[in-house]
Amino acid sequence: MPAIIIIFILFIVFIVIPGVRIINQYERGVIFRLGRVRGGVMEPGLRLLIPVVDKLRKVSLRTVTLPIEAQKIITRDNVSIDVAAVAYYQIVDPIKAIVEIENVISATYQIAQTTVRNVVGQTTLDHVLSETTTLNEKVKAILDVATEKWGIYVSNVELKDIQLPDTMQRAMAKEAEAEREKRAKIIAAEGEALSAQKLGDAADIIAAHPIALQLRNLQVLSEVAVEKNSTIIFPSQFMDTISSVKDFMAKEK
Repeated sequence: MPAIIIIFILFIVFIVIPGVRIINQYERGVIFRLGRVRGGVMEPGLRLLIPVVDKLRKVSLRTVTLPIEAQKIITRDNVSIDVAAVAYYQIVDPIKAIVEIENVISATYQIAQTTVRNVVGQTTLDHVLSETTTLNEKVKAILDVATEKWGIYVSNVELKDIQLPDTMQRAMAKEAEAEREKRAKIIAAEGEALSAQKLGDAADIIAAHPIALQLRNLQVLSEVAVEKNSTIIFPSQFMDTISSVKDFMAKEK
């Protein structure tokens, strides 16, 4: 009887326990039996393997953040810039990710870095700075095609940091300053033209109605008198103004 128990314990320790594997919810498993893939992808849960014969490889299906370090790139208009990016990818076919490529993470990083360099290098600096979204989509589309055979899906690519040379930054600052000065001068000139037009319209009205000029004089005197710290001298023109106002009122009556 004790021998049977010992045999049972040895069976559990050396046969059953080594063959028990747990696959987490975010993982999938691929079993190699004597070097060949057996069946399809194993779902999460408790799985039993044949010790020594079966070998389990787990693959995570979670989205991976892949930072792409800054690299020097010469744009199409011969400007040297440093560009850093970040890519987000996910394994959608565990069998391809294991069988088709030796190191899927390293391969994805290398091809992402090369694609960013090629895409940015074919574009002018102004386009890189103003059309970043378009470049992101272009890089993503190229990576999707290149990594599909590895069972990889690239969900997003972002150019997150673009460093310009100091000389280029100063040149762009001068250009922006000149552009602002140009707009300021244009706005000032438009204001002067509009002001001259309104003054001309006012002169035409005053010429047609002389009493309007006299009333304007009275309004200015009223505004000055509000301060109560000025001495107002009534010239002879003011008397003419009063006379004109009386004549105007008489005509209205």
